[in-house]
Amino acid sequence: MKNTKIKICGLTRAEDVETALLCGADMLGFIVEAKSTRRLSVSAAARLSRPAFGCAQRVAVTVDASEGVLETIASDMRPDILQMHGRESPKWLRVVKGFTGLPIIKAVQVRTKADLENARQFEGAADYILLDAKPPKGAAQQGGHGLSFDWSLLKDFKCETPLILAGGLSPSNIHTAKQTGIKFFDVSSGVEASAGVKDPSLMRAFMKAAHE
Repeated sequence: MKNTKIKICGLTRAEDVETALLCGADMLGFIVEAKSTRRLSVSAAARLSRPAFGCAQRVAVTVDASEGVLETIASDMRPDILQMHGRESPKWLRVVKGFTGLPIIKAVQVRTKADLENARQFEGAADYILLDAKPPKGAAQQGGHGLSFDWSLLKDFKCETPLILAGGLSPSNIHTAKQTGIKFFDVSSGVEASAGVKDPSLMRAFMKAAHE
């Protein structure tokens, strides 16, 4: 069994899905309801994610999506997991799990120790807590900026819910990221040639370095 798990996010092309699967990615992320250059329609995400069925978990990434939109994603795309990357509360996460029946990754934006401690409110409500860097001031897009937060903040940080580390990861720094003790990593822009266009060689290099 692999000790390190990888989610490749922001996939927009069939050939990149194929490469991610061949590389052994554990989760594939498709941005469905969010302000992003990598955004897909629900139907496009359903089509693009179909080859991953039974091979890797398919994640629908959303930001402050309405109940109706989440119901459409659940019924039409049929993802394995929902990722919520906005201002969703623990109470709302429990409601969403109730009407979709899906596990949830809750993203928390981190810049300070207080931000990190804020993640604890989602223990018991989320199945995974994803720690990402806060976006630049005034940015409309919540993730995918290629920025990291200060990983030294993670020293001695304990959480009952499994953690995923995101933000600015690349083949060149994944070894350093692993020193945080986290074993699950989410990469997007660090394996891209341009926004939404993955670089096969970077994906392979990242996966190799992550599992060394």
